[in-house]
Amino acid sequence: MRHSRRGLVGAVLALTLVGLAACSSGSGSVGTPSTVSGAQEGGKLTIGISFDQPGLGFKDGETYRGFDVDTATYVAAALGVPSQNITWVQADPSEREKLLESGDVDLVFSSYSITDQRKQVVDFAGPYFVAHQDLLVRRNETDITGPDTLDGRVLCSVTGTTSSQYIKDNYLGRITLTEYPRFSDCVAALANSEVDAVSTDDVILAGFAAQDQYKGKLKLVGNGFTDERYGVGIPKGDDARVAQVNQALAQYIADGSWRASLDATVGPSGYAIPDPPTPGSA
Repeated sequence: MRHSRRGLVGAVLALTLVGLAACSSGSGSVGTPSTVSGAQEGGKLTIGISFDQPGLGFKDGETYRGFDVDTATYVAAALGVPSQNITWVQADPSEREKLLESGDVDLVFSSYSITDQRKQVVDFAGPYFVAHQDLLVRRNETDITGPDTLDGRVLCSVTGTTSSQYIKDNYLGRITLTEYPRFSDCVAALANSEVDAVSTDDVILAGFAAQDQYKGKLKLVGNGFTDERYGVGIPKGDDARVAQVNQALAQYIADGSWRASLDATVGPSGYAIPDPPTPGSA
């Protein structure tokens, strides 16, 4: 950290920004990020997030909240970008690579699992969270305990996700797969008995199950069957930005802000917060 007048101003600015970010996202207390090497204070960022994933990325009027939103805001502050200079863009699962390749967004924080296939077209910083693919079912369902018990059933997932691809790769012909653009569509179909289960990451499903309209009606099976390492999507070839974001994520975990955000945004669903991963191992 630089000990110049500019560096002192930047540190004060960062403190202010994090306070604003915590208020805007409705999360718990977060630490004060130091600006990372190469950060340019006062810049702007366009960041892709989910708009319909409770606990992770959720748009409520003009307010954005959730763990991914908190993480993105913290990282932006470490890069010198105040929260008011962030433009939030909806990043549905099938659109994330396109948004990064086209330059429509600078970064994606959207429960974005790191895979070798995706790394052919975009770069990743992280991981900053590890989830597990699971199933959401109706409250009184007892026969569905995992994907092996879905033979002949209708399962819903979202186009362009690792969850959907896993089912296609491993259960094609045994399970009828219905795909929608967003997980909120799948969950609504489950509640209306149009499908038998929804599959994606457990932390996403727990958030939906905790929503008022689904509380007591839907439940998480709780038998995860994959590891999903969430990374920050970055345009291909921007090695400097990857290094900066990894530095910011390491700081986010070390100063307690990572845990504080999860406790505030995901914890109320009853989801057991795991230990943090090591950023830079993407």
